[in-house]
Parts: sequence; structure tokens; C-alpha cells
Amino acid sequence: MRLRARSIAILLLSTLSITACSSGGDDDAATTAGAASCAPSSGPVTLTYTTWIPNIEKVVDVWNKANPDIQVKVQTGPNGNGGTYANFFNQLKAGNAPDLGHIEYDALPSFRVQDGLTDLGSCDIVASAQSKFIDWTWNQVSFGEQGHVYGIPQDAGPMALFYRKDLFEKNNIPVPTTWEEYAAAAAKVKAAGGYITNFSQSDINQFAGLAWQAGAHWFGNDGTNWTVSMTDDATKKVADYWQGLIDKKLVSSVPPWTPEWDNAYNSSSAWTWVSAVWGANSIASGAPKTSGKWAVAPMPQWSAGEKVAGNWGGSSTAVFKTSKHPYEAAKFALWLNTSTEALTLLNKEANLYPATKEGASLPALKEGVEFYGGQPIYDVFAEASTQVKADFTWGPTMTQTYADASDGFKKAVTGQSTLTQALTDAQAKTVSTLKSQSIPVKE
Repeated sequence: MRLRARSIAILLLSTLSITACSSGGDDDAATTAGAASCAPSSGPVTLTYTTWIPNIEKVVDVWNKANPDIQVKVQTGPNGNGGTYANFFNQLKAGNAPDLGHIEYDALPSFRVQDGLTDLGSCDIVASAQSKFIDWTWNQVSFGEQGHVYGIPQDAGPMALFYRKDLFEKNNIPVPTTWEEYAAAAAKVKAAGGYITNFSQSDINQFAGLAWQAGAHWFGNDGTNWTVSMTDDATKKVADYWQGLIDKKLVSSVPPWTPEWDNAYNSSSAWTWVSAVWGANSIASGAPKTSGKWAVAPMPQWSAGEKVAGNWGGSSTAVFKTSKHPYEAAKFALWLNTSTEALTLLNKEANLYPATKEGASLPALKEGVEFYGGQPIYDVFAEASTQVKADFTWGPTMTQTYADASDGFKKAVTGQSTLTQALTDAQAKTVSTLKSQSIPVKE
């Protein structure tokens, strides 16, 4: 599923006043903090689920036909930062949020700090399902808190290197396996009249994936205070690397997700893209003239022989604090994100890449892809998904953080600033934002 640039609209994360009542089977009870009880409700249940997944109704219809006593009504809307997240916060404040919601991993902490999520950790069906998911995806929904779960992993965005196989072969340029080799290839590509890639001015979550691979830790929480470290050594290494390519004019910098961006790939001006698994469809739709000329390889590594990948994207199915039926909601969310039937449909209808270990073995993900010369490209992403570090944490105000960093990145690509300065400024502004929302932060 093609990801568009995130809206820079700031989510107004006002503190929510959500009254927690005892949970159980009664319709007039909401879930308790921490889901102290996760018992089945008595009698038939109707759940509401809000998402922006394309054709999700087809998937939910399968569930509804097989589960007459747990029916799910789908509500669709714009993507998270396009309005759905703001709606969720307003609904939580008003006490009329849906039972389940589609929340990306990088937005989940925003709902956690506002006490808007049901902790499903005490649900036996949830705890027993942990082993089905790729380890790092579980950490994204548990925040590393043992025995606590704030959503069910849905999809993932492991990263790899999309490259023009024909152009690399024609110009006798080896496919880079390290970032040092990638920089050397960039110079050769420039000499051949192209750019190694387009550096995005606004996809800060892509840059986060690059930093994630390098071992960055942008945020942390000790149980009381948040810490912000967007200029740690790993991030600075990544920033300095890309700054070097920018300064040498070895990368282009057209705005992403625009006709100009598509044309850069469709016209053979841009030769690679370090992107997530969903990028396969983005290139295919944006650069149709290049069909059959692309291939996929693992991400370049910082040290030869390493096998580490980054992640860009991914989301969860969360149960909101106001749901009266946490058990049934969890049961549906688990089916949606673990059953072969649902995963197959989600991949077919919405191009979602599963967060489960077995999901990588779906028949559709084992086939060769014509656009990529018949290469079974998803084998590369299946391997990459197992190589993502599990200890990367998102902050509770990522929409604002992305916007602040993007402002600086735009200056960096035009020579008015640097990527490191952009990240330094974004860190300072993030700390200020946390303080303004009374979120404890350690400087």
C-alpha cells in the first residue's frame, strides 16, 4: 500500500478525561485500566472498527459470516494523520470511540500517554499469540513492558534496496552491499548521467528507518520520564553520510509523492530507492515504463558482513479504553492479523505485508514478480523483517516531530542548513512540545 507524505497538521493531544469502569460482560461497563479482566461478554456482541485499509469490508465479511455472535461494523476514513487520529482523540474524550482502531506504530505512544488504549496483556488469547509475531513488531505494541500489550501488530515495513538492475549491469557498477560501496556507486551513477536516489525532504519516517538500522534510539521512557535523543551517535552517522551525498550533488531532492518524483524513476534518472516492502507497488505504479528492469537486494550495511535492516511503516489494531467488549475485540484483532485467510485477503486487497512469522510464507509472497524481472522479491523482505532491531521506540508526539524535522531537511537540501542541525532543532522542539502537553521529559 503506497504511503503518502504525512500531513504536517499537529494533533492536538489534549489530556483525556476517560472514566474507567469495571469490565466484564455488561453492556454498561467500560474496560478497567490495564484490562484487569478480559472475560467474554454474555450474549451477542457488535463491535465497531475504524480503519483506512482499502477494501477492508471484504475481509470483515469473512469474519462476520463465520462469527454470528461477534459482528464487526466497519467505519472507514482518511489515513491517521489525515484526520482519523484526531477523530479518535475527540471520540475518546467524548466517550464514543470505536471498539477498535487502526493505529500506526509511530502513533501508538500518543494514545498510550493519553490513556486511550486497553491493555490487553491480561487476555490469555493475546498473551499466547505473542510467539506468532516477529519479535520487533511485538515490542512496538508492548513498548517493552513485560506483560502489557496495547495493540495487535498488523503489518510491517522492513526495508531493502530497490535498484535498476539493467542500468547497474550496463555500466558495470556492482550492487552495493555496504554504505561505503553505495557512496562509491553514487559517484559512478552520477558520471553515467543519473542519481543514485532521491533524498526525501519530508519522509522523516524513512530517515528514521535508516537511523533505526544504524542503532539509533530517538526516544526512551524509564517509566516516569521521556528522553529524546535524535542526535545520538548512530543518527549523526547517518545524517553526516547523507549530508555528504547532498553536498556532492550525488542525490536528487525532488519532493516525494509528486509527479516529479515518479518521473525521476520512470525516466531512469533515479536508479535506487532504499525503501520498505510496500515500495514495490509504489515504483510499479509510478514508473510503469521501467517494468522488468528492477530488482531488490538487502539494505547496504554499515560494516561488511552485517545483516541489519531498518523499518519504515507498519501498524496495529488497537482496542480503545472505552470498549465494553475487550475480549471479543481482541479475538477479532487476532483473527484479522494472524489467520491465513485474513492475511491473504489483506495482502491481495491492500498490499499489507504481515507482521507474523508465518505470514512471510503466504503463497502470494513466494511468487516471482513480473515488474521485478520475475524475482521473488518478498524473500528479501522476509529475511529483512527478521533483522530489524527490537529496541527502537517512538515518541508520543511524532506528527509534530516529523513536521519540525522536515522543515530543517528542506533547508538542508538547498544548502541553507545541515541534516544534523535539522535534527538538533527538531529535538529541542520535541522537548518543548512534550513540556507544553505536560508529558514528563528529562533533558
